[in-house]
Amino acid sequence: MASDTERNLPILEVDGKQKTTVGNYFISNYPPYSFWTADQRHLVETQLDTDPSPETPLGLYVHIPFCRKRCDFCYFKVYTDKNAEQIRRYLDAVLEEMRQLAARPYLRGRKLEFVYFGGGTPSYLSVDQLQYLFEGLQESLSWEGTREISFECEPGTLQEKKIFALREMGITRLSLGIENFNPEILELNNRAHRAKEIFRAYEAAQRAGFPQINIDLIAGMVGETDDNWRDCIEQTLKLAPESVTIYQMEIPYNTTIYQQMKDGKSLLAPVADWDTKRLWVSEGFDRLIDAGYVLSSAYTATKGENTSFLYRDALWRGADMIGIGVSSIAHVGGIHYQNEHKFDPYVERAAKSELPIWRAYATTPDERFIREFILQLKLGRVECDYFRQKFDVDILDRFSQQLTKLESEGFLTHDPQHITLTRDGLLQADGLLPNFFLEAHQDARYA
Repeated sequence: MASDTERNLPILEVDGKQKTTVGNYFISNYPPYSFWTADQRHLVETQLDTDPSPETPLGLYVHIPFCRKRCDFCYFKVYTDKNAEQIRRYLDAVLEEMRQLAARPYLRGRKLEFVYFGGGTPSYLSVDQLQYLFEGLQESLSWEGTREISFECEPGTLQEKKIFALREMGITRLSLGIENFNPEILELNNRAHRAKEIFRAYEAAQRAGFPQINIDLIAGMVGETDDNWRDCIEQTLKLAPESVTIYQMEIPYNTTIYQQMKDGKSLLAPVADWDTKRLWVSEGFDRLIDAGYVLSSAYTATKGENTSFLYRDALWRGADMIGIGVSSIAHVGGIHYQNEHKFDPYVERAAKSELPIWRAYATTPDERFIREFILQLKLGRVECDYFRQKFDVDILDRFSQQLTKLESEGFLTHDPQHITLTRDGLLQADGLLPNFFLEAHQDARYA
């Protein structure tokens, strides 16, 4: 059995190895999504009719759910079967949702600190579709003065014309979902792009002059080997992006891999065990550090003084974020909410000028404190004074028992000013976070 420290992780111990099984590893919010309900969604409307806190930063997330193919490990809300007319209907729905939100007192007149386009594959859209979307969004809420505009891409959808158009539209952080450089492994995991498209897209992005290019990798894809992983790191170093994000492969319930596991009546996922994945990530971090990168979170290495990720840092410090599009997540004034999670209901409700909210959760002050603490712990270092000043909570007292236990296990160190994860703690940061959940949220399904 897994230790108490690793409870809630998708781990099954077999012959001394922590095998990967089904479940969510990555923790992106708190309280868990399984506690969000439809009967609280009216609270979002109430919050939007209030005045905002002037010191709270505001961001925007835009979900583009279209893809060329659905990767076998993907658990996001994506569609591979929508034609141009359906995509236009979706974009119109997104723009109408933005208009409705921008007119509410909570957003009226506020400035956006950051904008993030996620998916799916935002770069699936054509240049004309992107221009239509960008112009429509900015008619409702100005991007003037926005500090960061991030855009996720699949390399095979990035023709040179589109890359330069994105830069002209104001994208400052281009994130390439490379995942792996090996064409056989990409195909084995049903990834749409191939290796030659990676290099073509990256070279064009460099010529376009994006201030920051991020590369995403996944350690432990189906078919991954020691040699292949090390080659992926070396290929990344040759490209020398400003930011490298490495995730460890997980198998959530709504993935093709899990369906294959069910069909084969197997509890074990056909991917590397957790010890191996952590070793690969640690080796990758070491190579990146040797090349001049620094670790900025449990997943990300960056280089250069001006490299940042405002979407992450602001959100993990309590920023408001409006989420538009099907299944998108938002956080306003301490209330979490998620939009309709199916395509047609989302489009139909938005087209009728309704806010297409599916479920919500109004957090308590204590839950907001815990949310910020656990998310900031993923950065690898927590400032105790931040929580004393913002929440009037001494985290060393509040979590004394948990911190003592985790320190004795070698996952962190702490002093009067800081809590710092060790390398072992950083490599399994998400597995440590449930230790700090309220009792009501312990051992519950995450999503």
